[in-house]
Amino acid sequence: MARPYRLRGENCLYHVMSRGNDRKRIFLKHRDYERFLEYVLAAKDRFRFFLYAFCLMPNHYHLLLETALPNISSLMQYINGSYTTYHNTKYRRCGHLFQGRFKSIVVDKDHYFLELSRYIHLNPVRDKIVSLPDQYLWSSYRGYIHGKDKYVDLEKVERYLPLSRQSYKRFVLDGIDEGLDPLENVYAGFLLGSPSFIKAQLRHFGNQIKSKEVSHRAEMSRDPITEQAIIKAVARRFKITLESLLKEKSRPMRARQIAIYLLRRYSALTNREIGEKFGLGHSAVSKAGLHIERLIAHNTGLRRKVEQIISNFEV
Repeated sequence: MARPYRLRGENCLYHVMSRGNDRKRIFLKHRDYERFLEYVLAAKDRFRFFLYAFCLMPNHYHLLLETALPNISSLMQYINGSYTTYHNTKYRRCGHLFQGRFKSIVVDKDHYFLELSRYIHLNPVRDKIVSLPDQYLWSSYRGYIHGKDKYVDLEKVERYLPLSRQSYKRFVLDGIDEGLDPLENVYAGFLLGSPSFIKAQLRHFGNQIKSKEVSHRAEMSRDPITEQAIIKAVARRFKITLESLLKEKSRPMRARQIAIYLLRRYSALTNREIGEKFGLGHSAVSKAGLHIERLIAHNTGLRRKVEQIISNFEV
């Protein structure tokens, strides 16, 4: 069986996650967390990458990092291997500490840096270890809020974070109730971003993707965007049936408007053809699309929802 693929490239933003074998704890004492982060610092010097966010949970960890060289596998083998040796020696055990290979996803900086950093920082809240993210010692959240962290490259973070510290704090706290998971939008197991980002990465890494070991090769050979994929993505996001989305004119109105907007923008259908799908005239289709376009320009929450739908097209 082919393994999920791992793209290796220069200047790639990766979300990396590794879990303890059988979901067992990998950090037992405070010193274990500290030692792991020391290995991360050593790896930064040795392999030249930038660390943008992290969260070390008792039985797994998350890293958000950007490589300067195509060496994601080497640097992660160094970190996991060094920590495994330390852990096995300290606790007089042998064998694998981590469950299989680490997972890595190439991320669209422009569309997902903000959401993904929040997701990472809210891990201990979702797992009910703490009630607020600043109560947790082993993440970069407090560094973001206070502007000081010896592990994270905060100056680089500011290039991708379009918020002040207090605005970012409010953004993260708002996420506690929203419960959104950006990783639901991962494409083919290793890409997270807008359709244009995904297509650009597939072109850029074409030779790697054609390798025999890629388990998602068949999936990635399909046309990136079709009208059916758009309609399905909207229905999934609003948790309604395709029939309800296409046929019910009174409800759910917002879902229908967003579907029409996306079909006008991303598919090859004309207004008349879109109208035939929804039982509307071509002028009503035009009005619905323009209405959502105006709302998106001023409503951040709606814009984020639409971007999530776009990234979740079944391509």
